[in-house]
Amino acid sequence: MSNSTRSRRDRCPGVLRPWLADDGALTRIRIPGGQVSVRALIGLAEVAQQYGDGLVRVTGRANLQLRALPLVDGALPADVVAAIETTGLLPSRSHDLVRNILVSPQTGLSGGLADVRPAARELDRRLLTDSRLSDLPGRFLFTLDDGRGDLHDRHLDLGLVALDDNLCQLRVGGVPSVVLPLADSPTALTRLARRFLAHRGTGRDAAWHVNELPHPLSGATADLTGGVCSPPLPYGRVPGGLHLDAHGGLARDLIAAWAATDHVVLTPWHGVLIPKATA
Repeated sequence: MSNSTRSRRDRCPGVLRPWLADDGALTRIRIPGGQVSVRALIGLAEVAQQYGDGLVRVTGRANLQLRALPLVDGALPADVVAAIETTGLLPSRSHDLVRNILVSPQTGLSGGLADVRPAARELDRRLLTDSRLSDLPGRFLFTLDDGRGDLHDRHLDLGLVALDDNLCQLRVGGVPSVVLPLADSPTALTRLARRFLAHRGTGRDAAWHVNELPHPLSGATADLTGGVCSPPLPYGRVPGGLHLDAHGGLARDLIAAWAATDHVVLTPWHGVLIPKATA
């Protein structure tokens, strides 16, 4: 553990805190677990067409990003924010920056030791209903690995690795911690997040990440996963569906072609996983 030596606050962009880039305002929309309906994606692409450069981009944390938006006095105009809210992808303005939940993209579709999507949904619900957790830094990340090890290099803050379909081991600042039922993990993770906030400090040098705290949040234990790790998901047909490279951005017409499926899964490799039934 180490103290933060930063001299500025976290500036990670969101809808209500856009970033001024060379082509205009850049905004980021958090998509917990990467699970997003095609209808919502089409709606966001229409926002991009009307106000930005016409493309929806997938980030390295499986979130969405719009570019070239208008900026007025450092903020997006009210009609742009309202248009994004209409998609359903901004359920809470106060929690705009904190719904950073990364999940194994193939979980519940193929492989893995457990389907961690229910835990991700409950974790997001708890984040949204806890006013204290709206103070989490925009870079703070929860990672839920279903046991296949595809997020082994992402456990910077709080998360878990499934041990089977019932048990998981928490990761706290990347360090293996307690074993508990998977169903209990959202409660444990939000409790740890509140503890992080209590110890991160205040002002410009406040910690952004768990491993910047002066003292551990939780004791370390043996890594029961055996160090399992898997490489990034390749593009093309994969178990569970079709993984498309979205580095160049997504236009409305391309997204509309996926209308036969209810939802797609954003991946941390700037991709979109279309479930098998419609791939």
